[in-house]
Amino acid sequence: MRIGELSRRTGVPVPTIKYYVREGLLPPGELSSPNQASYDDGHERRLRLIRALLEVGGLSVAAIGDVLEAIDDKEQPVHKLLGTAARRLVPEYGDGGVDDDAETVLARERVTRLIEERGWRVHAGNKAFGALVAALASLARVGHGSFAELLDDYADAAERVARVDLEYTGRRADRADLVEAVVVGTVVGDAMFAALRRMAQVDASSRLFAGERQE
Repeated sequence: MRIGELSRRTGVPVPTIKYYVREGLLPPGELSSPNQASYDDGHERRLRLIRALLEVGGLSVAAIGDVLEAIDDKEQPVHKLLGTAARRLVPEYGDGGVDDDAETVLARERVTRLIEERGWRVHAGNKAFGALVAALASLARVGHGSFAELLDDYADAAERVARVDLEYTGRRADRADLVEAVVVGTVVGDAMFAALRRMAQVDASSRLFAGERQE
């Protein structure tokens, strides 16, 4: 197909397609003449993945390049490939903003202990580790450090959700499909889980406080 048809199929403007080619995100089309190139279903599929990484995952062009490079490296194990994609979806956090304040130190110790007790194969350099430390430290600073008592219950729920996430992802045999499933499943799955949690809270609240006078 010509670049115009590729644009119509994917909804990506022609100038953007050319930009992706220049940045190395999309392979160039096969030249059929000095000024004409043809594209195939592989280009269409790659463009749709780029859009998912950009629009759903919120990744930068540089981050997308890293993920696509991992996909194209056939020697890279699937676990490492999925880790590359998932790692790019976690925002950058420090360990609570102040590396040596008391709240951050205690939060880091608590997260480390949680990982050890559960036997999770997660190292302290993982961005999600830092994000959890930052969250716990922030709770402590605003006087809600006791909320961390729920950490094990949250971890139980997270393990169940992660298991079904990976079962869904595991249905994909193609590497690009795997990455897209991780991106969509993680980002949209987070939104879905948050909405379910809010609804469950409303239900639990109505049952717990049903005897109170309704305003």
